[in-house]
Amino acid sequence: MAPVGHAPSVHGRLGQLVAPRWRSGVLDIQRVSGQGVGAVYRQGVRGPAGRRIAADYEVTAYQPDRLLALKTIAGPVRPTGQFRLQEAGGATTLTLSLRADLAGVKRLFMAGMVQKTMDAEVAAIDNVKRLLEP
Repeated sequence: MAPVGHAPSVHGRLGQLVAPRWRSGVLDIQRVSGQGVGAVYRQGVRGPAGRRIAADYEVTAYQPDRLLALKTIAGPVRPTGQFRLQEAGGATTLTLSLRADLAGVKRLFMAGMVQKTMDAEVAAIDNVKRLLEP
């Protein structure tokens, strides 16, 4: 969770969370189709030895000023995630939740790396304040 200031300063800006500026592991992001729910983004993330790994995603839910949910549709791991904005006392809090279900060989060989990456994404949420506040 990260406090992101007063509610009016972040209204209408939740969609900016797809931008790579606050996530150091993201190499590139480009919207390739759609708008709102169903929009698809091509995303490249930094993998082993710095090589680009596809991590394209689709917007699965979008409520302006409240919710942005995503599911990964390309890449070796396909997590889902949600950004939620909640207002209380004139301030707004942003919460990011991520989930990746790994089974079989992926669980054995990738669980530690995936957890480390997801922990870094959640920790980077503090950078969002700079993006969302004017």
